Amino acid sequence: IVAVVSGVAVGMVLNMALIRLNFSVLFPVPEGLDTSDIEHFNGFLQTLPDAAFLVVFVAHLSQSFAGAWVAARIAHEYPMRLALVVGLVAMAGGFMAMRMLYGPEWLIIELPLYVATAWLGGQLELRRRAREGN
Repeated sequence: IVAVVSGVAVGMVLNMALIRLNFSVLFPVPEGLDTSDIEHFNGFLQTLPDAAFLVVFVAHLSQSFAGAWVAARIAHEYPMRLALVVGLVAMAGGFMAMRMLYGPEWLIIELPLYVATAWLGGQLELRRRAREGN
């Protein structure tokens, strides 16, 4: 449980850091826009170019990859299973976000990639362990 919670937490921090960079530096939110008001925030999102969502895409998949790696790294047993659990949690969060927030239709491609990037994060740790003989 500690491995999964830690992986999810680390992944979320990375995701939010990249999203914050995107919406504060690259594609700034207009002054005075209340981002907690979903309707107004969606109006802003509809004005953005696809490039803004590429950063979101990378942020989401980075969350899954990094979180999965952290979970696998911490896990004493079943590192790949725990990495994939983190990927599934990230995918569930991505699905919920897609239901609430505007995004281009092509962004749906990220849903199966959450699990694939989590698998890659788990593989990275399994290979490290194999090299070290663990």
